[in-house]
Amino acid sequence: MLRNLLLIALLFCSLFSSAQDNNPKKNVLNEQSVVRGEDGLVYPYQVWKKLMATGKYGLRDRKTKTESGKPEYVIVELTESQKVAYFESITKPTPSDVFMLDQVFTGVKVTDMNGQKFDLRNLNGKTLVLNFWFTGGNTGKILIPQLNDLFDEFKDNKNVVFLSICNNDKNQIKDFLKETPFKFNIVDDARNIAEKYNVNRYPTTVVIDKNNQVKFSSVGVSSSTGYWIKKAIEESLVR
Repeated sequence: MLRNLLLIALLFCSLFSSAQDNNPKKNVLNEQSVVRGEDGLVYPYQVWKKLMATGKYGLRDRKTKTESGKPEYVIVELTESQKVAYFESITKPTPSDVFMLDQVFTGVKVTDMNGQKFDLRNLNGKTLVLNFWFTGGNTGKILIPQLNDLFDEFKDNKNVVFLSICNNDKNQIKDFLKETPFKFNIVDDARNIAEKYNVNRYPTTVVIDKNNQVKFSSVGVSSSTGYWIKKAIEESLVR
């Protein structure tokens, strides 16, 4: 089954691939694809795509076909070992071209929408997860569940800081959070901060280690984004 999951992963990653990738693909999974649960029920496209975006599920060949002869797939929840193999096998999230690997991060002072202050000029041995976004971005909304899971996993570790840099004002963010909770500390009305770092693609996510060096960056969203962020955090904590 794992082998089938890995093969399907290569197809599924096209759902989240960069718009710059114009290579034609065969049997690409899309809104016409038939995806069933293990009980045989057909999942609507938006439902199974949302589940896949959490990074907790995989697709495998169901070995059945539609009336038109196209293959059907089944969505399954991945074990921890399957997640590792699954996400290591597919294309990594697209890296940011403004936060390069091992680049020294030059921080600033920021204040979140609740008045909490952060001095990012010196991380003092902490690992920083930084997310740039805006409330109108659908891809950012898709990524938030993965980011919330990471927050829950590391929330008791005082050496990990989660900060969200949002272009919108406080009222717009509050309206957004009513429907889509986001657990990061959020810096509101922060377009000037995004501009300082030349961020113009959203969402952009960065992991900065305790030595102020970039250890991971991504733009857009992939089902594996959370996996690679977690890996970068863990590696930073043991250095």
